[in-house]
Amino acid sequence: MKNKITGLLVIVLISACAAPKDIDKSNVKPLPESFGNTTAAQTGAFVPITLTTYFNDPELIALFEKVVQANPDYQILQQRVQIANAHLKQSKRAMLPTVDALVNASGTKFGKYTMEGVGNFDTNLSANIEENQKIRTDITPNYFIGVQTSWEVDIWGRLRNKKKAAKERYLASFEGFRLVRNQLFTDVADLYYELIALDKKMIIYEENYAVQQKAFEIILAERSAGKSTELAVQQFGAQTKKLLAEIEQLKLDIIATEKALLTLTGEYGGTISRGGNFITNHLQILNQTMDVDSVIHQRPDVAESYYELLATNADARSARAAFFPKLQIGGGIGMNAFSMQTFFNPGSLAWQILGGLTAPVFNQGQLKRDYFISKRNQEIAFYSYQKNVTSAFNELSLLLTQVGVYQDILKIKAEEVAYLDRAVSVSNDLYLTGYANYLEIINSQKHKLQAELDYVDYQQRNARTLITLYKALGGEME
Repeated sequence: MKNKITGLLVIVLISACAAPKDIDKSNVKPLPESFGNTTAAQTGAFVPITLTTYFNDPELIALFEKVVQANPDYQILQQRVQIANAHLKQSKRAMLPTVDALVNASGTKFGKYTMEGVGNFDTNLSANIEENQKIRTDITPNYFIGVQTSWEVDIWGRLRNKKKAAKERYLASFEGFRLVRNQLFTDVADLYYELIALDKKMIIYEENYAVQQKAFEIILAERSAGKSTELAVQQFGAQTKKLLAEIEQLKLDIIATEKALLTLTGEYGGTISRGGNFITNHLQILNQTMDVDSVIHQRPDVAESYYELLATNADARSARAAFFPKLQIGGGIGMNAFSMQTFFNPGSLAWQILGGLTAPVFNQGQLKRDYFISKRNQEIAFYSYQKNVTSAFNELSLLLTQVGVYQDILKIKAEEVAYLDRAVSVSNDLYLTGYANYLEIINSQKHKLQAELDYVDYQQRNARTLITLYKALGGEME
């Protein structure tokens, strides 16, 4: 007997040596110490950003609140988090003993030539039993009311690792919720600032249309006086109609963008209330000292894949523990009798304690497949995590660079618009004094219009960069 126990221990120890190794952050390619965009002046450590402080437009914040309350995608995500939490609670209960109430009643007719039938008949003839202990031989009843319990002693950590896997997947589901939530918020912000850009372009077009219309009327008057040609009239008229058509197209674009926003907020119709300015530039972010590893892991996409990696580590350990023997302890207690007259007699109290050690024998192949699959899932989770870390670093590095570059571009484009605004004024003066022709006026107005539209486009691109930066930095609601 001693040799058998020793052999079993040797097998267990050998198996334990083959337990899977965890794959964690230390296996990832080391991150650089900075994002490569540091400026000369560092104003302090990086402060995590929040939704209400980053997007400081009351109208936009109101849209975010509508998304939280009414967007179906947001509500679906919340339900998925609740499902993951239910799995976590279930895994916790699996480590506790099960306790079941049992009520059982049966009647058995034993054959005359069976051990039970002969035994019951013989028992009734015994002088050692009382009258109420005699057994009915036509139909023998059996009544039981009590509780029974069973508990798997988690020696090798199979259940413990299942619980850990469920916990990590709950955390991963919450990070997935954050990821899609932030994506919803950035989609709303992107459409909101697109509306502001369209509003600004509408103002530009309407101002240019008014100027063009006035110039057209002047050309008509000059043609009547013989100071201008029919060609000039046609050129100015065509340019005026072109502006009018583009104004109508802008109106359609505004309606389409509003409808897209209303869909995200779960509304059937209406208009979107909005401000008139783009998002502020948050240049202070560039001057903060960032711990690369900390900032990267604040992102929900990276955190989600990291928690999934930890969950697959636990899955692999749980699958390995399934090879080891399982120790089950159980028991029961209750009232058991073969007649209702004696059922509540103290002598009817019955109890049982049992224990058993089971080891897999014929299902080794299935266990090996489960273990193989868990190891492959562990590798997949690691590569996904490595991919997200690399993508997050490069995205953040690019965005932080763009934030600074767009400031220079916007300054240059503002100066360009100012130059062309003066050029239009000069071309009008030269035309009136005969030093410029109508084509120079048209060209100067075209150049000014395009420069103004380009300036709005760059403002919108800058806004999109800052919106994406919020998501890339793992922005929180509060």
